Amino acid sequence: MMSPTLTESTRAGAAEAPAAHPAKRWWILAIVGIAQLMVVLDATIVNIALPSAQADLGFSDGNRQWIVTAYSLAFASLLLLGGRIADLFGRKPAFLVGVVGFAGASVLGGASTSFGMLVMARALQGVFGALLAPAALSLLNTTFTEARDRAKAFSVYGAIAGAGGAVGLLLGGVLTDALDWRWTLYVNVVFAIVAFVGGWVLLGNHRDAANSKLDLPGTLLVSSGLFAVVYGFSNAETHDWSSPATWGFLVAGGLLLAVFGWWQTRAKHPLLPLRVLLDRNRAASFVAVLITGAGMFGVFLFLTYYLQLNLGFSPTKTGVAFLPMVAAMMVMAQLSTTVLVPRIGPKAVIPAGFAIAAVGMAWLTGIGVASDFSTAVLPQVILIGAGLGIVMPPAMALATSGVAAEDAGVASATVNTMQQVGGSIGTALLNTLAASAATSYLAGRDATDKLVQAQSTIESYTTAFWWSAGFFVAGTVIAFLLYRRGTQEPDPDAAPVVHM
Repeated sequence: MMSPTLTESTRAGAAEAPAAHPAKRWWILAIVGIAQLMVVLDATIVNIALPSAQADLGFSDGNRQWIVTAYSLAFASLLLLGGRIADLFGRKPAFLVGVVGFAGASVLGGASTSFGMLVMARALQGVFGALLAPAALSLLNTTFTEARDRAKAFSVYGAIAGAGGAVGLLLGGVLTDALDWRWTLYVNVVFAIVAFVGGWVLLGNHRDAANSKLDLPGTLLVSSGLFAVVYGFSNAETHDWSSPATWGFLVAGGLLLAVFGWWQTRAKHPLLPLRVLLDRNRAASFVAVLITGAGMFGVFLFLTYYLQLNLGFSPTKTGVAFLPMVAAMMVMAQLSTTVLVPRIGPKAVIPAGFAIAAVGMAWLTGIGVASDFSTAVLPQVILIGAGLGIVMPPAMALATSGVAAEDAGVASATVNTMQQVGGSIGTALLNTLAASAATSYLAGRDATDKLVQAQSTIESYTTAFWWSAGFFVAGTVIAFLLYRRGTQEPDPDAAPVVHM
């Protein structure tokens, strides 16, 4: 039996039927996809421009990481709050405010005259991204409720979420080479204008959790907990793991998140209702997104280093080199969400995708100082892209499937949080392991020899690739154990679907 709140949500959703008109739905998907691409590619688009920005603004190598970390810290720590705001105050205003704010922060970053100004702008991008990303995904979740259309929509969205990092590398390279590093930030205005106009025209405003209230203690606990976890992993790159700046923040973050979990069982209006987490397939999907976020880092960052520093690729050529991976990801995203998962079920499909990605990663460890891209890199990244395309879109769809409309925003925020935290874990672990491998290789060798130096970088890359393969193997096992057998069926303990 549905609660009064859910019944009201259903009636209100029915009243908003025009938003679900077949033609309009696909335009909404296009707008949501553009907004999501803007948020996702900003995690990597600035990376390629960092050397140019550093030369222009004169900040140190030690400070360089904060251009990336400021964005991820704000984004990850505020995502659940952003998702709940979308549920409470309406997805349309959350989406539009997020788009405008993100564009404004991007302009501020592009116009930066100092290191501090650029860091502040990146943090503001993270703040508004944390409002925009959950609103975008929850709009998709409540717009596409028919199984076949939902599968198609999530195949597109999942491919964008997975491939956005590679697109960011390509766009960042092109803009840095052709114009200036500042255009890696200014370009967001173009995305924002299209997303805002489309959102203003197409989206209907509806507050599915209008009768609820914001859980302030829960918000403070989870935001500070996620901040501490991401900050602790970020410090692992610049400090030793034994440093209090690393383990201290990680322990504090873990404790805060544990208290948050306890508080959610007591709060009258919980920020993250436990009903969102109780479905077994949904929980498995959250873990799958986390592991994918951790493992994908090995492809994007270390392969970028290898292509530019060892094979001599330009930033633009490096971005182009990732396109076959993006293409494989998009093809397999469509196949996995529309054909494989509906017919076979996630228990077989998602572990298979992880296994394919793991094989591709392990194969990529065969790179050498003077390897040929067409044989040592290209087939491998296509295989990795295919595997991730099989995993990401269905995992994202299953993570938000069966969620009541009033919880759509916070469920979507949880997906984004898992991806961000996974990326932070991958960044810290793989960077540390790669640096240790390079140091170990140089021990007892002539560190001034250029060939020895080049080989030490290869050791660092291949170590990162092996560990990424390990992440994907762990994903294979965990996904196989957690997902239920058969095709997707409603879980009696899960929140019900609210059809619009």
